[in-house]
Amino acid sequence: MTVCAIEPSAGPGNGGAPRAGCSITAGGAYAARLTLGGESGDAWYPERWTLDGPEPYAVPLPGNQPEEPGTEVQPMGDGRVLVHRVAAGRHHFSLLYPTGPGTGEQPLGAVECPPDATGLRLLPPVPGGERAYALAAGPRATVLWQVAGGAFGPERVAEVAGRCSGGAWLDRAGRMLALDRETGGRVKAVVVDLEREGEVSPLLQIAADSDDRILLADPDSGLVLVRSDAPSPGRERIGWGVLGSTLPVRFPECLVMPDCTVTPFAIQPGQALTPERCAVALRVDGALGSWVAVWRPAEREVRHLPAPEGWLAGAGLWTADGELRLPCSTPQLPCGVARLTAPEADDGGAGDGGAGHPEENGENGVTDTSVATPRRPVPLQEAPLARLVTN
Repeated sequence: MTVCAIEPSAGPGNGGAPRAGCSITAGGAYAARLTLGGESGDAWYPERWTLDGPEPYAVPLPGNQPEEPGTEVQPMGDGRVLVHRVAAGRHHFSLLYPTGPGTGEQPLGAVECPPDATGLRLLPPVPGGERAYALAAGPRATVLWQVAGGAFGPERVAEVAGRCSGGAWLDRAGRMLALDRETGGRVKAVVVDLEREGEVSPLLQIAADSDDRILLADPDSGLVLVRSDAPSPGRERIGWGVLGSTLPVRFPECLVMPDCTVTPFAIQPGQALTPERCAVALRVDGALGSWVAVWRPAEREVRHLPAPEGWLAGAGLWTADGELRLPCSTPQLPCGVARLTAPEADDGGAGDGGAGHPEENGENGVTDTSVATPRRPVPLQEAPLARLVTN
């Protein structure tokens, strides 16, 4: 299963992407969210969902006192839930787990950010679920912390020059991390190699004067979703490319939805040889609310679907056979999963990355040769990522 790269709250540096309703492990077995409950009904506490059984079920994990509304939670691969709390300027991390009638807690330690840092936030769940990382962004440098899965509590892993945001894992080993780095007033995606002491390499540069961000990546097919203002200066658009490909990033016209915010949140896994056939789930936020849409790079249209009742907006996962699973919570069914089947791919673009579609040949929003410099969606240069991901 491939799960979304959870975006932080809307704010500077992330394109205004809305926060997802919950976090799901990369394998799709567990989810976690912060919810309201207790005797008064207004106390926040973490809740773990089990998704890989016959029916989903939730386990409340209240601590000794209510959580603050901004507390971050993230499920681990073994079913424990990582909690990130802020107190007196320090960032505290603990693992919660059910124990008898109560909640067990394993403190992991704390991180103190420098005064000029804008805070610290958890990165998307790591494939495998054994580790967790957090990002502390400052105006001149960003520090990557491993906050769970280490031997001695939070560990400083790497420092990246510039202000970083975003975050997407590019491989199943949890080694290659894509970040959006702002330097000199421009944002360019870079890749951080965690097995080479945080070595940083260029990942995405469509044009010298464009802002180019990675939104999602699928390790199986190499499909990446990006957001860039290269095709329309002053207006960001969603595009797609393939890791290691020599083709330019393409910006389909169908992904332009005026007066709406479009956020990709999940890519169908298991399509190793046909990235253009991967189904992509989109969260669409407009004046009438939020709903779900499905799109494939090989197609010229987006298929809009009504959001299931109680959808934890922005959260979901694909199975390899094309079932989209969306966690939902209603008063009648506090823990549920809506299952949607992706429509079959249009054969018109199969096998050639949709080369037969006008919108992907420069007529409707595709980066042309004057914009795509160099003509590669992910210019890896001499970085080892192309060999690691595409083999």
